[in-house]
Amino acid sequence: MNSIVRRADMRLVVGVWVVTALAWSPASARVTPPATDVVPLAPAVRGIALEQEQPSQAARTSVDPRTLSADLPFAMPVVALPRIPARTVRIADHGARGDGEALNTAAIAAAIAACARAGGGRVVVPRGVFLTGPIELKSGIELHLERGAVLLFSPSIADYPLARVSYEGLPAVRARSPIWASGAEDIAITGEGIIDGSGQAWRPVKKAKMTPGQWQALVASGGAVDAAGSTWWPSREAANGAEAVKALDRRGPDGPLAEYAVAREYLRPVMVSLVGCRRVLLDGPTFQNSPAWNIHPLLSEDLVIRNITVLNPWYSQNGDGLDLDSCRRALVYNCRFDVGDDAICIKSGKDEYGRRRGRPTEDVVITDCVVYHGHGGFTVGSEMSGGVRNILVERCTFLGTDVGLRFKTTRGRGGVVEKIWVRDVQMKDIPTDAIGFNMYYGGEAPTEAADAKSGASRPRMPVTEATPQFRDMVLTRIVCRGAGRAVMLEGLPEMPIRGIVLDDVRMSARTGLAAVDAEAITLRRVDITAGSGPVLAVRDSREVSIEGGAAPPGTGVFLRVDGAGSGRIRLSAVDLKNASTPIETGAGVAPGAVTRK
Repeated sequence: MNSIVRRADMRLVVGVWVVTALAWSPASARVTPPATDVVPLAPAVRGIALEQEQPSQAARTSVDPRTLSADLPFAMPVVALPRIPARTVRIADHGARGDGEALNTAAIAAAIAACARAGGGRVVVPRGVFLTGPIELKSGIELHLERGAVLLFSPSIADYPLARVSYEGLPAVRARSPIWASGAEDIAITGEGIIDGSGQAWRPVKKAKMTPGQWQALVASGGAVDAAGSTWWPSREAANGAEAVKALDRRGPDGPLAEYAVAREYLRPVMVSLVGCRRVLLDGPTFQNSPAWNIHPLLSEDLVIRNITVLNPWYSQNGDGLDLDSCRRALVYNCRFDVGDDAICIKSGKDEYGRRRGRPTEDVVITDCVVYHGHGGFTVGSEMSGGVRNILVERCTFLGTDVGLRFKTTRGRGGVVEKIWVRDVQMKDIPTDAIGFNMYYGGEAPTEAADAKSGASRPRMPVTEATPQFRDMVLTRIVCRGAGRAVMLEGLPEMPIRGIVLDDVRMSARTGLAAVDAEAITLRRVDITAGSGPVLAVRDSREVSIEGGAAPPGTGVFLRVDGAGSGRIRLSAVDLKNASTPIETGAGVAPGAVTRK
């Protein structure tokens, strides 16, 4: 819980949250690039051989993803960088004051407008604390934060007009995002400064995520607590907002915006919203304290996200780090995350709306990133109804994330998640699953769901367009030291998880690997040291190939097979001399369902 920030600290003075978060979070220990116009690659990033480029020059216009990986497993075009003219406009020249008190919304807008009228360029935020309302990025604009610059978004909710947006995969009315762009091309946010979304003015806080002392201080600070006494809200209006929005949404999503004003304090925005944008660069700044998700590119393409730090308090509700949503051609590398929800997340719309939109997230390379706290280090879903494909995750480190590699969906989503490669990932101290595939996702945090009953009745439902699919993924060279459970592969009876390969996997966990309603699974050189239970537990799963590896010393049951649906489970060249019971089968398992050679 490295990024805990007490509410009382955040309310004292402007900028205190910033200082406290950076002091307490290990993510702040990143290597910052030198203060020059040309941002060199961090020397710690192994395997990257890109030329240096300056965003304000048009000479370098693309990044070849093959330079990020020596063995890219799918064909992917080069990713275009923004083409931004070498022109500089300073917000101070348009009246901006970095005293932490003056509201600079108009001054920053004037600087951006002047730069855009001139044909685009770099809009510079100098050292200082610049209080502001929403900022719209225009085509051809690079928002550059110099070292010591803080863009502190106003905690006054009245400064954020209502807007029609996409929120958590569906059309919605929300407050305007602190930074937003729609249909923009050639845009960038760069530099060494900090962007702070004043999320404490918006977010609810669950009592279960705080110590008793923190909860008492939070309640004493003001706001309102719900009738169950389990959730704190910044105001009574925010606490009552959910019911008001439900009533308005029943009339349809196209009603007058003014009607939603009664719930304005409930309608939290994502902090950085980039919708339908092309050629986007995020390079260098710290993005922190968002009202909801932190960075949300939607229906955008040619994205380069590198060298950034993303921070949220660990208890921040919906405090995701980066959500790539129906995007194509994206590179994410050398980034640090310490957040309150999923850290690096792939999405593509929710349920019928996402399927109708039909835009998968595809052609994405994520490499050399570190995640501290988060619900998932790398996550797909649960809003994945438009599909996900051609994703590579490699050389990433997850330290203390609730789940390491997290794939989640549920009936009703539809969509196909396929062609995902994960390799050279290291994890440590994962409270729940190091690798988790969950097709029964109900929206709860993994630690809240960890005690859910297993083995419950699993009825088979008809297969429709709303049936989601997880298939054809390869996870190789994965190491985890300390997890609640090593691996969970949980499919649907009507749509098993298919074609998952785990190769060269080494883990220690309280319990081992469980596969339920899975098919065509390959476990090659998978070495798991489990504190209790069988090393491998298979239920109602077929075509499971266990190749190589060994039972660790002191193993009781190595492989337990249950369910009449289990069959064609093969062990090949597995060293079982340390297992007191190499293979155990339950009632209903057909003779010959398990073979060994």
